[in-house]
Amino acid sequence: MKTKEIISKVDSYVMNTYDRFPVAVKNGKGSWVWDYDGNSYLDFVTGIAVNNLGHSHPEILKAIDKQSKELLQISNLFYIPGQAELAELLVKNSFADKVFFCNSGAEANEGAIKLARRWGRENGDRYKIVSAKGSFHGRTMGALSATNPKYQKGFKPMLSGFKSVAYGKLGALEKALDDRRVCAVIIEPIQGENGVKFPPNGYLKGVRDICNKKNVLLILDEIQVGLGRTGRLFAYENYGIEPDIMTLAKALGGGIPCGAFLSRDEVAQYLVPGTHGTTLGGNPLAMSTGAAVIKTIIKEGLLDNTVSMGNYFLDGLKRIEAQYKKFVKGSRGKGLILGIEFKTGEIANEVVSQSVKKGLLTILTEQTVMRILPPLNASRKEIDLALKIIRESLDEVGNA
Repeated sequence: MKTKEIISKVDSYVMNTYDRFPVAVKNGKGSWVWDYDGNSYLDFVTGIAVNNLGHSHPEILKAIDKQSKELLQISNLFYIPGQAELAELLVKNSFADKVFFCNSGAEANEGAIKLARRWGRENGDRYKIVSAKGSFHGRTMGALSATNPKYQKGFKPMLSGFKSVAYGKLGALEKALDDRRVCAVIIEPIQGENGVKFPPNGYLKGVRDICNKKNVLLILDEIQVGLGRTGRLFAYENYGIEPDIMTLAKALGGGIPCGAFLSRDEVAQYLVPGTHGTTLGGNPLAMSTGAAVIKTIIKEGLLDNTVSMGNYFLDGLKRIEAQYKKFVKGSRGKGLILGIEFKTGEIANEVVSQSVKKGLLTILTEQTVMRILPPLNASRKEIDLALKIIRESLDEVGNA
């Protein structure tokens, strides 16, 4: 099939829940993908921070091939060796003692909310969850209740017991935690969906201190920024803190659906048989690819590459910012999660659209921000090409 036919069939038979680019991807290798018409694209969307190792990484393909010939699914009623391997890798490289595996980021956050409430009921009969404004934690009803209200439109009433406060404002958070019914705070270390927003200096350390003071659990949603995206295996390591619960997904399965929430023993102990579960979560295929992801990130030195390439990319964006002041409001990044903010939504939309036409895939976020998520093994040559395409796209806007 050609792209036009695929688009027609999708529009005819698939629910219209996405504003899609007019691209139908056939295959990929490394940082590159090709569509059904033979066009190539530099993929700096990476499945929205899923393909951290790029496309068709040999270690992921090897893990899929080996496991697919043995067992795809059994049940959590049995012991699954792959869970032991991946859980051990996560625990030994993080703050956590225990892991629960699921299928997605929304499920991971749902599980974290349930664990926090279970802990809260046993520690002062508390149940309320405080989140940050502008956050994105998922589209299921519990996760949605802690998410930016714009995603809640048409689905209210939300679940009770949720409150949001300004991101980056410690005073507002401390006031909210004066309510003794609060059991947990859930927060993204970096707000990706909200335009690649970074915390003010000292903010996350302050959040941790307030949670300690109020005896409230801290849940860090690292679904987008975990697993090497910031140049550390987990984003919290950049800020000198540790959470009580952390949620992961996206890159965890190397392209196979996989999520998890992690916790310290003293919190995890409140989930006992019958309190939580999953049919497909933790299946052998997802576990084998998850283990391959973490081992490869460490073995191939991708954390160092993420730091060096992230700094190089951000320097290039800063030069674009200086050169195109008429159109660009600012740029920011940490590791290989970056954003360039334009002065209007019209400019941003046109630059992102022109970039696609010229062979660069990025994401338009919060109307004015191009969110850029290269694979962790992206090269300087590929970043130079991306910067060149962004400049050319801005030139197109200037000449329009």
